[in-house]
Amino acid sequence: MLGVGLIRGINVGGNARVAKADLAAAFVSAGFADVVTILQSGNVVFRSEAAPTAEDAAAVTAALKQSSGVEAGVVLLEERRFRELAAANPLLGVSDDDSRLVVTFLDHDLPADVVAPTDDELEPERVRLGEHAVYQWSPLGVSKSTVPPAFWRRVGQVATARNQRTVLRLIAEVDRRL
Repeated sequence: MLGVGLIRGINVGGNARVAKADLAAAFVSAGFADVVTILQSGNVVFRSEAAPTAEDAAAVTAALKQSSGVEAGVVLLEERRFRELAAANPLLGVSDDDSRLVVTFLDHDLPADVVAPTDDELEPERVRLGEHAVYQWSPLGVSKSTVPPAFWRRVGQVATARNQRTVLRLIAEVDRRL
């Protein structure tokens, strides 16, 4: 089975540097095969015998810490699940720039008390909640986002964002390997 691995916060702005070879080695160490890294920011496509588990994510985290000293959250998804979350994005029709349309993938259910800020609060941004994902349209750019940090703290720790351009790149790699 094919899977997608998303590592939070590595190789972004010069912080938490992890070489692509070390990232791939962490996945191999955790028992995955045919590992390919995509871009430089913690995107991996891999094969496994079974659906990836929380224990597998913990094994990747431990291997990364051991090899590079970087401790990072890891979200592992079956390729089918990754596609479902990407396709469920309710903001696809709103966006006109894939670099500013973002999916934040979660390794957990959203807490019941998490409520998305309203469109009026965020204008011109939009945030929508999904199942194991938060969808965000940031027409002014993610760095100028007006989504309150308190919202993201309520979302939870193991959450990692990818813009639509990267999501499509990962889907293309999965398609290539089917």
